Amino acid sequence: MRQLLGIFLTLWISGCVSIPQHIEPINGFELNKYLGKWYEIARLDHSFERGLDNVTAEYFLRDDGGVKVINKGFSAVDNKWKEAEGKAYFVEDPQQGYLKVSFFGPFYGAYIVFELDKENYQYAFVTSYDKSYLWLLARTPTVSDALLDRFVQRAAELGFAADKLIFPKQN
Repeated sequence: MRQLLGIFLTLWISGCVSIPQHIEPINGFELNKYLGKWYEIARLDHSFERGLDNVTAEYFLRDDGGVKVINKGFSAVDNKWKEAEGKAYFVEDPQQGYLKVSFFGPFYGAYIVFELDKENYQYAFVTSYDKSYLWLLARTPTVSDALLDRFVQRAAELGFAADKLIFPKQN
């Protein structure tokens, strides 16, 4: 029984860092260019971000070679800022946009950059271990309509629930 539980936990934990079908992490990823502040332009709804606007993610290099992650958003209902700190590490090759991130102790989820402005690092399309997670991040609080349309179209083509996207205020 104990061995079965161990196998189940291993499979469950590793499943949270898997890559969804038809998603390819970008290659040629440069962490130093990715570090810094990103604004959340669009997302699929999840309890940990529900009702938040002015959402940002900041990435800093950790002493152990990993990435410190600080996610922050404002809850109008509670009239206060909410913040979560996590850590991330590359799953395979550090030149691949495929990391595992943890906000809760030993439990990790995948962080997959599947499209990126590789020239200037001005936008990123990000998902996790399944297609119920999706974000459009940008270096600025707003993006062009063309980029937003591209994101929604690409999301729909890849099987995300593009019709359920949320576009948080950034003000």
